[in-house]
Amino acid sequence: YMLSYVLVMPIIGMLSARFGRKRMYQVSLAIFTIASMLCGLASTLPFMVLVRAFQGIGGGVLMTVAQAILRETFPPKEQGVAMGIFGMGVVLAPAFGPTLGGWITDKYSWPWIFYINVPIGIVNYLLVQRFVHDPAYLERDSGGIDWLGLALMITGLGAIQLMLEEGARNDWFASDFIVRLTAVGVVGLALFVWRELKTRRPAVDLRIMKNVPFTSATLIGGVLGMGLLGSVFLLPLFFQNILRMNAMQAGVAMMPRSLAMAFVMPIGGRFYNKLGPRLMVGGGLAISGISFLQLAHMTTDTGFWDLFWPQVLQGAGFSFVFVALTTAALATIPKPKVTSAVGLYSVVRTVFGSIGIALAASQLTSNAAANHAVLAERASVSNPAATAWVAQATAGLARTGVDQATARLRALRLLDANISRQSVVLAINHVFVLIAFSFLLALPLVFMVKSPAHADAEEAIVAE
Repeated sequence: YMLSYVLVMPIIGMLSARFGRKRMYQVSLAIFTIASMLCGLASTLPFMVLVRAFQGIGGGVLMTVAQAILRETFPPKEQGVAMGIFGMGVVLAPAFGPTLGGWITDKYSWPWIFYINVPIGIVNYLLVQRFVHDPAYLERDSGGIDWLGLALMITGLGAIQLMLEEGARNDWFASDFIVRLTAVGVVGLALFVWRELKTRRPAVDLRIMKNVPFTSATLIGGVLGMGLLGSVFLLPLFFQNILRMNAMQAGVAMMPRSLAMAFVMPIGGRFYNKLGPRLMVGGGLAISGISFLQLAHMTTDTGFWDLFWPQVLQGAGFSFVFVALTTAALATIPKPKVTSAVGLYSVVRTVFGSIGIALAASQLTSNAAANHAVLAERASVSNPAATAWVAQATAGLARTGVDQATARLRALRLLDANISRQSVVLAINHVFVLIAFSFLLALPLVFMVKSPAHADAEEAIVAE
């Protein structure tokens, strides 16, 4: 799903120009809806993988084109509010989706988590047919297709995305498979960029990246995606593996951040025109960074309420950044190029999110192993506290009826298990500090983001 989702995003501008944006949206919606139904009907894994790929193609178009439509439908002074409401929907889905999916699976059966998309897709299709129209300035293009550029993009971006998803499972660059994927990805993307900048009719208009405010906002969005998905990857591990929560409890424990985002985003949209993107993005990055530093003090005794307010603070910070970035990134882009720009913005954020998960997994594994070695050395027989703990645990186990040697062996295993848990917690804290540091490094990019007044002036010049 994610592979096809990422691959379709950069070429949405080309598809819109060739087939019309409304028609492309409707076809993609039909593909997503039909694929969802087929996922529920799937009886084999290969068929499920196939229809999930088609579902990703449809989903990538829907999410990207929706933002372009909002950007062009609302006047500049209302775009912040529009993006805030759009963002509320984006964050509510991952907040309630796993919990709702678990309830549907338990109450009915797993195919219904796909069937639920069908009636929503049908209603969506009818509403788009009635209310959405192609803008008059949409440039239609019936010329040749840059097949070489498409092939290089699919090869390079596909290899990189696959490498990020499979790296942890294959021990990263210790695996020849991952090394080959990385080489193919880097070479493919380098040739893709060269091709798109040289050809007169590129499949992906990379020249949009010459727009400094757009590129700056896109890079900040990438950093935000890394932090968001990296933490979304780590927190469930902490809740389930360290605090021993089940999947439902872990989902509830992570809701404070998503609910805070859902509450703050519409409000953030109203503040956009008053505060401007620089203050909102800079303040949001600072708030998010502080929240990650607060999360970096977790222990094996940390409870739900210890993480409640840091998650709320994090949700508020993410909301300010998301609303302001999504609006400001497109503010200086000419309207005929908005669809292409949204595709590039979305694919960078998605790929950086995958990088965030990969880095979080890698840092977690390496730091947990290093921490375990250090703690195990300190808990050796030369440590009086460790010796006393083992003796006490051995005595307690011996009272259950096992012999002394078995009791001592079990006590040592318990000590090792406790050291492993402590090592993982320390590694998670380390990753949260790195995420906070990445937000700090992204702050200088804020000064290159355009304020609403500058963006409106530039758009007026382009229009003239």
